[in-house]
Amino acid sequence: MLSHVLFWGGGAVFLVTMGFLALAFLAPQGLRRAMGSRRFLIGGGIAFPVVVLTALLGYSLTVSRALTEPMSDAPLRVEIIGRQYWWEVRYPDLGEGAVTANALHLPLGREVELNLTSGDVIHSVWIPNLHGKLDMIPGRVNRQRLRADRLGELRGQCTEFCGQQHALMAFDVVVQTPEDFDAWIARQRAPVPQPETEEHRRGMQVFGEAGCGACHAVRGTPWAARIAPDLSRVGSRATLAAGVLPNNLGNLAGWIAAPQDIKPGNNMPSYARSLEGSDLLALSSWLESLR
Repeated sequence: MLSHVLFWGGGAVFLVTMGFLALAFLAPQGLRRAMGSRRFLIGGGIAFPVVVLTALLGYSLTVSRALTEPMSDAPLRVEIIGRQYWWEVRYPDLGEGAVTANALHLPLGREVELNLTSGDVIHSVWIPNLHGKLDMIPGRVNRQRLRADRLGELRGQCTEFCGQQHALMAFDVVVQTPEDFDAWIARQRAPVPQPETEEHRRGMQVFGEAGCGACHAVRGTPWAARIAPDLSRVGSRATLAAGVLPNNLGNLAGWIAAPQDIKPGNNMPSYARSLEGSDLLALSSWLESLR
C-alpha cells in the first residue's frame, strides 16, 4: 500500500509539472504571462510541492512506524547473521539445532521478528516483497518485524557493499503453511540419518578425512563447527553458494572442487587437487542425500 501511494503521489506531481511545462510552450500569450506572475510561481513552484511532498512524507513515516510496532506479544524470533558471503539463519526459540544457511523459512500469517547482525563487515538485508532494507552491523542487533501473507518462494539479497562477492550474496525465502513449517523445523533439528549405501558411507568418511568438519556442522555426527554454513540438510536447499547455483549433484561436486572459480574471494578452499574423482563424487552424493 505504501508503495502504491508513493508511486501515484509522485506520478501526480510529475504530471502536473509536465502540464505546466506544456502550457509554457503552447498556451496563449496571456496565460503564459499569468503563469510568470509572482503569485503563480509561489503557489505552483513552492506551496504545491511542499504540501504534496510533506503529505507523502507524513504518510510514509506513519506506515513505517506501524511496521516497527509488534502486532502480537509472541512473534517468531529469527536470527540472521550476515557473513562474507553467506547467511546464517537461526530459530533460537524452536530448540537446539533449528539452524540453516542461505534459506529463510517463514510460517504463513505469523508475525516474525528478524534479529539482524553481522559476523564480519556491514551487510544489509532486503526481501523486496516483504520489507525494506535494514543494515546488519557487527556488534549490534537491528530488529525488523514482518508477516508473510502469501505462500510461495521469494528472494532476499544483500544491498550493502560488503566485499568482492557482494553481488552474489542472495538467499531463498520460503513461505509455508504452519504445518509444513513445523515439519521443516523438526527435520532441521533431527540428526541426519546414517548413510545407507556404500557410496554414501565413503562420502561421509571423505568429509571427515578432507577436514570439512573443521568448518561445517552436520547434526548427528562429530562435526559441529560454525565457521561455515551448516550442512545438515544441504540437499533440501534450492541453491548453493548463497544463490549462485541451482542445487543438484553436479553443481555440488563442482562447488566442492573449485569454489574459487565459481565465486572468487569466498572463504572455502578448492579441493580439485586433493580429492580423487571417485571420492569427490561420493562426498557430493552423500551431501546431496541430506534432505
